Amino acid sequence: MSDATNLIPAPVPSPCVSLCKMDMERQYCMGCLRTIEEIIAWGKADDDYKRAVWAELPLRRQTLRFDDEEL
Repeated sequence: MSDATNLIPAPVPSPCVSLCKMDMERQYCMGCLRTIEEIIAWGKADDDYKRAVWAELPLRRQTLRFDDEEL
């Protein structure tokens, strides 16, 4: 886990931005970039799990191109 991820305070906030639409190719929510499994687990997950998910989000963002972005 990176030092930056350790800076996320407890309780770790959800990355949800109320834009719930799945990218069917990569299986990530287009709003928060979590998988369905991560979204379901979030409510009962411990802070270490949540921080690990947060650490993955910047990497996932690099793999997505949204419809309004140019090639």
